Amino acid sequence: MGGPLSGLRVLDLTRILSGPFTTMMFADLGAEVVKIERPEGGDLSRGTAPFIQGESYYFISVNRGKKSVTVDLSSPEGAQVIKDLIPECDILIENFVPGAMKKFGLDYGTLSEINERVIYCSISGFGQTGPYSDKPALDIIVQAMGGIMSITGEQGGGPVRPGSSLGDIVAGLFSATGILSAVYERERSGKGQFIDLSMLDSQVATLEAAVGRYYSTGDIPGPIGTRHPSFTPFQAFKSKDAWIVVAIVGGVNDQWPLFCSAIEKVELIDDPRYVDGHSRTLNYEALIPVLQEAISGNTAEHWLKTFSDLGIACGPVNTIDRVVDDPQIKHRNTIVKVPHKRIEPVPVVNTPFKFSRTSPDSLGPAPDLGEHTEEVLVNIAKYSLEKINDLIENGVIDSDYSE
Repeated sequence: MGGPLSGLRVLDLTRILSGPFTTMMFADLGAEVVKIERPEGGDLSRGTAPFIQGESYYFISVNRGKKSVTVDLSSPEGAQVIKDLIPECDILIENFVPGAMKKFGLDYGTLSEINERVIYCSISGFGQTGPYSDKPALDIIVQAMGGIMSITGEQGGGPVRPGSSLGDIVAGLFSATGILSAVYERERSGKGQFIDLSMLDSQVATLEAAVGRYYSTGDIPGPIGTRHPSFTPFQAFKSKDAWIVVAIVGGVNDQWPLFCSAIEKVELIDDPRYVDGHSRTLNYEALIPVLQEAISGNTAEHWLKTFSDLGIACGPVNTIDRVVDDPQIKHRNTIVKVPHKRIEPVPVVNTPFKFSRTSPDSLGPAPDLGEHTEEVLVNIAKYSLEKINDLIENGVIDSDYSE
């Protein structure tokens, strides 16, 4: 099967991570993604570590299933190539700095005159408008400015960047949602539209309760480790041999009595300081050392079985090697292998979507630089081989790819 987005064609003018992550999801779901790369070197991530047998795992992981076409966008002839492709494309995604696409003559106003149905998404650090719009931004910049680093880490410690590139990835997720919303709306209006997607806006959108706590209390949220700001216990504990997490949310079906019985601290059940989740949170400093001492007396395996048998939400704090080897991850095919032309199939994280009818059969390989240049220009832009050769001779495209 081709996947639920089979039939959509995406023109991908993105680089590094935020945009490629968006277009990766489209390719995973069956869309045809034509990745436009500069002739010299292509996407910068082609040279980004980590490497697997000399190939960039970074590039492979977010560019699987795409077609690669080399075009020098800075030349008038290169811009014309994009204009000749756009009538046959549903979506264009780019993550250049604001203003760059207008310099190329490839802004939304220009391309929408050629194809009024095109959905054009621009991903940038701060958006197309505002006092920061022309400032450069990478993942850590928007994580810092968006507040997530200020609430991550241990209490009293300095700012901590989460271990994943959330600035880029969250922007990619919001971009995909916005684009598909516009595709749906186009069915009614028959018209495309422009989507201005800011990484900073996207990062702030993930702060959920932190913003609410500030506005409702006036207090500035800070890092509180693994704990939850409203529920207790809801955090990581160190057992005799490993870290585990336990989550009790309180409320009508408060599992606090079960939890206290399990750790043999029944005297805590009726202690007025800990009668409900809110009270336990207010008295956190007195409570947690008692819980930690009890849990440190036995192994992670013991506690995970004990809590699970009682229906208490819990889990191990897995390192990455344990994650990829987890039986649930294996059962769900969360790690799959994509083929590669020069090395053994490469394990990557699968798309998390599981459809009842239209799940794609497999993920495609990441393309070599310029691998599909001639194919795309002949089949989509309807170029003659003579015209393609002229573009190659003038350095507008590069067709040095060989099997």
